[in-house]
Amino acid sequence: MKPTSERVAGLAFIPLVTTFGFYILPVHWQSNLVVQFIPQLSAYLALGLWVISNTDLARKLGLELHKILLGVKWGLLTGIFLGCLNTFIILSIVPALGGDISFLRHTPHAQIPYWVMMPWFILCIACAVELNFRGFLLGRLVTFWTTTLRARHPDLKRPQKFWVLFPLLLSALTFSFDPFMVATFGSLHWIAVWDGLIWGWMWIRMTNLYAVMTAHAIEVIILYLAVRTALL
Repeated sequence: MKPTSERVAGLAFIPLVTTFGFYILPVHWQSNLVVQFIPQLSAYLALGLWVISNTDLARKLGLELHKILLGVKWGLLTGIFLGCLNTFIILSIVPALGGDISFLRHTPHAQIPYWVMMPWFILCIACAVELNFRGFLLGRLVTFWTTTLRARHPDLKRPQKFWVLFPLLLSALTFSFDPFMVATFGSLHWIAVWDGLIWGWMWIRMTNLYAVMTAHAIEVIILYLAVRTALL
């Protein structure tokens, strides 16, 4: 992916600092719901500052209208695959290894009425999260990282493919270690690491936010229906 010229891409480091900084806070602070949401709030604040500082936002985020059909196609395929894989892991592998998944009955998602979750709330969450973690966080990290390396290695005419691996991993870990996600899903939050890597790689390869939004939504719909049915 060719980096584009833009301003204040370094704003992406704000949610990184607040996310990982959360884990050095005292334990009694970490249990506070408001504190748990600070990294997400800081991310959306950084996104807002980035938006008002730049132009050509649709191209930078991967939201051009002509990408919708291709994005939905690949998003459906990816979402179905990850939804089935993660359902099998949660409902079969985790219990077989002695893990307890009964706590999923009591998560905030489980308490929301079915007709609100399906599909409206899931779709809204998927769009907001992907705009935040892939469109803004990953996209700006890639831009910042490749621009920095290009400045240090001006003899290279184009970025090397492996240059994006660091921001890809960093964004996936930030996504997986979001404090609210960890507090809600416990050890299952590790599943979000490979979700973040796959969705992130899709965005890097396609620069298509519709693809990762669709993949996220379809996967969560499958997981929600399967887990809800299994734990009723």
